[in-house]
Amino acid sequence: MKRFKRIYIEITNICNLSCNFCPKTGRELKFMNEESFSHILKEVRPYTDYIYFHLMGEPLLNPNIERFLELSKEAGFKVNITTNGTLIKKVKPILYKAEALRQVNISLHSFEANDAEVDFNEYIDEVLNFALYCNDNTKIISALRLWNLDSLKLKGNNDRNNDIFRIIEEKFNLNYDLREKMELDKKAKIKDRIYLHSAEKFSWPSSDAEDIGNKGFCYGLRDQLGILVDGTVVPCCLDSEGNIDLGNVLKASLDEILRSERAIKLYNGFSNRVAVEELCRKCGYRKRF
Repeated sequence: MKRFKRIYIEITNICNLSCNFCPKTGRELKFMNEESFSHILKEVRPYTDYIYFHLMGEPLLNPNIERFLELSKEAGFKVNITTNGTLIKKVKPILYKAEALRQVNISLHSFEANDAEVDFNEYIDEVLNFALYCNDNTKIISALRLWNLDSLKLKGNNDRNNDIFRIIEEKFNLNYDLREKMELDKKAKIKDRIYLHSAEKFSWPSSDAEDIGNKGFCYGLRDQLGILVDGTVVPCCLDSEGNIDLGNVLKASLDEILRSERAIKLYNGFSNRVAVEELCRKCGYRKRF
């Protein structure tokens, strides 16, 4: 059995939006090239069957997206992509035919969290048509996300959620009140391979955030790890700045990196329900576990 359920590969840290819930990276903005991506695939092959084009940035911006999906297929990976959905119209022919593509996560909450001049109805219609086509003509799963609910500490941008529920009800001829179902379950199966998920807004961990203590658990380096666009290996998908730099997979093997003193201390720490890294002590997301 492979060690990790998923490995995140940040094929770009550049984004076409500026969501108010997303931290802005101070790292050099770049696209991952084919040589680096191919090398990373070889390194992660023994560790997982599932790779995610996600961390920071909008993966559909990378001009090599079609080639990356082809290489992933050749290497035997199943690919999951997380996108804000605004570029679906441009790249959907590539996605439709990508045999490696397992799932597309579309962050519908990105629309309302921006000042970008994107027409709401056009955006939603394009996303739902994409999901419907995938459901009827491919094996691709579409996971629509509304991760913008109010929490005890944070107010989400969610004024358009009811409009989205209504549009989905009409588009798919649902015979139930989607808003009520989401309030009850926070999830709904819209069609065979189309899902809607909601969640509370959360604050990304930051070195400037409040220390919330060292007690807790995380699946970082247990179920998942991340590889930033420059090859830096981090323990999870929320280390947006590479604060917990475990090594660079373009300069050392992933095996060496996972056996490093820092990686072992982090893993053993969470085995004992202790966050040993400063960034982990400032991460509210681990409170969910």
